[in-house]
Amino acid sequence: IAHLLDCNDDERRLRRQRLRDALAAFDAATIATTHQFCQMVLKSLGVAGDSDSGVTLVESLDELVAEIVDDLYLRHFGQERDDPLLSHADALRLAREVVKHPATELRPKDPPPDSRAFVCVAFAKDVLAELEIRKRRRGIISYDDLLTRLADALDADDSPAQLRMHQRWPIVMVDEFQDTDPVQWKVIDRAFSDRSTLILIGDPKQAIYAFRGGDIVTYLKAAETAGVRMTLNKNWRSDAALVKKLQTLLGGAHLGDPRIVVHDVEAQYHGSRLKGAPRDAPFRLRVVKREMFGCRGTKTIAISDLRQHIPRDLAADIGELLTAGATFDDRPLEARDIAVIVESHKDARACYRALCAAGIPAVYTGDSDIFNSAAAEDWLCLLEAFDQPHRPGMVRAAAATMFFGKTADELVCGGDRLTDDVAETLREWAGHARERGVAAIFEAAQLSGMSDRVLSWQGGERQMTDLAHMTQLLQEAAHREQFSLPALRDWLREQREEGSGATERARRLDHDAAAVQIMTVWVAKGLQFPVVYLPFAFNRNVQTRELVLFHDGDQRCLHVGGSDSPDFNAVSVAGRHEDASDDSRLMYVAMTRAQSQVVTWWAPSWDEPNGGLSRLLRGRRPAEAAVPDRVSPDKVSDDDALARFTEWETAGGLVIEESVVRQVPALAAEPPHGTMRARHFHRAIDTAWRRTSYSGLIRAAETTPVSSEPEVVELDDEVAEIPLTTTAVGADVPSPMADLPMGAKFGTLVHAVLETADPFAVDLAAELEAKIREHAVWWPVDVAHADLAAAMVPMHDTPLGPLANGVTLRQIGLPDRMREMDFEFPLAGGDLRSAAPEIRLSHVGELLRAHLSDDDPLASYADRLTGAALGRQPLKGYLSGSVDAVLRIADQYVVVDYKTNWLGDPSEPLTAADYAQPRLAEAMLHSDYPLQALLYSVVLHRFLRWRLPAYEPDKHLGGVMYLFLRGMCGPDTPVVDGHPAGVFSWQPPSSLITAMSDLLDVGRAAA
Repeated sequence: IAHLLDCNDDERRLRRQRLRDALAAFDAATIATTHQFCQMVLKSLGVAGDSDSGVTLVESLDELVAEIVDDLYLRHFGQERDDPLLSHADALRLAREVVKHPATELRPKDPPPDSRAFVCVAFAKDVLAELEIRKRRRGIISYDDLLTRLADALDADDSPAQLRMHQRWPIVMVDEFQDTDPVQWKVIDRAFSDRSTLILIGDPKQAIYAFRGGDIVTYLKAAETAGVRMTLNKNWRSDAALVKKLQTLLGGAHLGDPRIVVHDVEAQYHGSRLKGAPRDAPFRLRVVKREMFGCRGTKTIAISDLRQHIPRDLAADIGELLTAGATFDDRPLEARDIAVIVESHKDARACYRALCAAGIPAVYTGDSDIFNSAAAEDWLCLLEAFDQPHRPGMVRAAAATMFFGKTADELVCGGDRLTDDVAETLREWAGHARERGVAAIFEAAQLSGMSDRVLSWQGGERQMTDLAHMTQLLQEAAHREQFSLPALRDWLREQREEGSGATERARRLDHDAAAVQIMTVWVAKGLQFPVVYLPFAFNRNVQTRELVLFHDGDQRCLHVGGSDSPDFNAVSVAGRHEDASDDSRLMYVAMTRAQSQVVTWWAPSWDEPNGGLSRLLRGRRPAEAAVPDRVSPDKVSDDDALARFTEWETAGGLVIEESVVRQVPALAAEPPHGTMRARHFHRAIDTAWRRTSYSGLIRAAETTPVSSEPEVVELDDEVAEIPLTTTAVGADVPSPMADLPMGAKFGTLVHAVLETADPFAVDLAAELEAKIREHAVWWPVDVAHADLAAAMVPMHDTPLGPLANGVTLRQIGLPDRMREMDFEFPLAGGDLRSAAPEIRLSHVGELLRAHLSDDDPLASYADRLTGAALGRQPLKGYLSGSVDAVLRIADQYVVVDYKTNWLGDPSEPLTAADYAQPRLAEAMLHSDYPLQALLYSVVLHRFLRWRLPAYEPDKHLGGVMYLFLRGMCGPDTPVVDGHPAGVFSWQPPSSLITAMSDLLDVGRAAA
């Protein structure tokens, strides 16, 4: 701020105005992840970006990859008599790895034809090729596809994508650039380098996402091309006392590359903000000695023993800190100010258990897969028991889950009677599930006392959170896939076996109380805590991998040939070097999360020579730059290790402490917040406010309105048969759909087919039949697919009348259709707290009287809306729904609604005469369709006003067409006074639509 004020008055006013302008325009900036940005650009490019608006972006390709592997494995090895060179498990692992790293080059390049490496490379290439085919066939793309497609669109020097992108974004800032992969940089470089002002922000010392595709080599190459390079030389996070220690330990160190160096910085905060800690050294190293484990010389301590000892020592240390009355920045230090940072979930679980056992609040969500939790195991056990409640073993296993909470002793003492009681409960819960879904089981279990029982356990909040999460996932899967209970059981078993990286698998936070935060380094990146504990930074397990990610010069490569390849040893060494480099940067990130204090441990474990802390402290001396990939010698005595650590202590880098477990002090209970009492509800509930729809509005004529409309899965705006009194007129052309069934399910199936079928298909009947087959899974109707398809062809060849200039549905392609336009908009103020005008349906009726001429076929509907049955309904809240289709015909936009109502005499053959204009008008009035037509017209008006440049209601609103499909008989459809049978055309005045929009918005009807 001082810099901004250091100028004369005129310049100061100018700078102030710039800041005000920047704040005002901040929301206009494009702020997105790389993938979001690519998706947005591809959509704007259209065909130039090789992007189909109809494709679905999927988070994970794991299921598709597994399917491809199964098929290709049979194709490659199905005829072999001997064991294949590549097992199915290895093939699946290989496929997932090559799909995970699409920008890599497969190695070895030219393996011998009879070698396993040749088989692996060929299989990997086939997987990638088949994946592209199936993705396009299914209309799906992955996040990586967004990048590669945009990169391809930018490939040519004169590509339109390059021109559009740098014109649209003259200034581009890329944050966290050190985690960029080669394809991301290719997109950024081709679009903006030497065209826009390109600012790349990143810290190569924090490049820790190689396993996700982040490529530090890409960063280093890009940095070399920068015109200007600037460095942040002040640490705004950590105290000067800690910065000094970290500079001693890390200063000048090469973190995987001579170009990635820890430089000196100054600290913003002088001294230390941590006061009153029992051990206040900024960097503490607690050394575990062999003697307490009965080990001597250079014998290593088992990691299983260390996972018992170190977490207990950690819990005691944290307990002492929390009970010492320490402060941070002049406020009491709390549990939430402490982070325990690890690299493995196994280490995190050990620390979590130790803290919980010591009574110290802790939270850990990093062990992310909910399907590996105890809750998932108990749900699987319960679902298995539902299938076989007659088997005592299954029932007793279910009784031991959290749902029942029976112990082994209780099961023994209860005997057959207890088993029978549990079996009866299982049958009852299974019935609930069939009637109301899986969530009903969870509700029943809670009513039987599960919550109180589980929450009384240690870690009960974690278990209840997982149970609720699993219930939601099971409910969603059952609804999405239409699973029965046995099918749901099989699905859950598969999920537990396969594993994936999908977001929904991540466990949820069990509570948000003040607690010690346990997390991995990757989660901790970007965060800060007053005190950071690194209990297992000295240890890193290194295994020889068959699939090795490495760099050959600047080229990122994936070696898939396995250990039999002649070049495997060299490749493996290169891969281990890159892993060690990543781990050095992980160590840097972990240490620099602390604001005031870092506490670490060292112990002589088997994997200690690979650990990041060991390589920094034992693998080098103070002021040395090189950090070895592995410490040598790999085994040293306690005295030799202490001698090296003492060098660092003498240099001012750390303070050595002996790791001896102390008694954990009891934490003071959180003081009660006062006596709890029930709050009295004294406000009035506005029962007129609701979220409703057209169907909800007209339903009021039959029943009392409710506060919220139920969700429906079938059409609720069609009546199968409508009794009409108007005489049928016109030629008796037989209806193509005369022999087809009626009902909401049939109508829903027809709607779904019309929504997804392409009218420009060369073989329309085949296209319709394919879509019928696809949707009949969800809407099974007793009719042959071919028969229904044949009956739906004529409607596509029926002239649509005056509003459509006589064109047919077959002549209006998908680009000129907006299908199933969902909407939701506020009625008279929506959810505003201020008083809204009292608007009722009768006001809509008054608008109809004011704007419709007497000869309008729907003019009489005004009386219906102003009558007592409908007119008294308040229009307050939100209106939602979905318009079947909007057709663009020339410069006009027409609302279309499909109807499958039966308008003829049930005892007579159905013909086109039953769908002549007078009968259609009567059907419209009978079913309150005019209200639906008006509401949908308002929706279209608002949409066009928002999206269409130079929109004019008089010019662009093209009216409404209700297509009664059973009366549309193709080219032979009778036409009376210009109106084809089955097509009801209505063009309400645009003034009526705009007036109704104003009425629903703020209660002001246009004059």
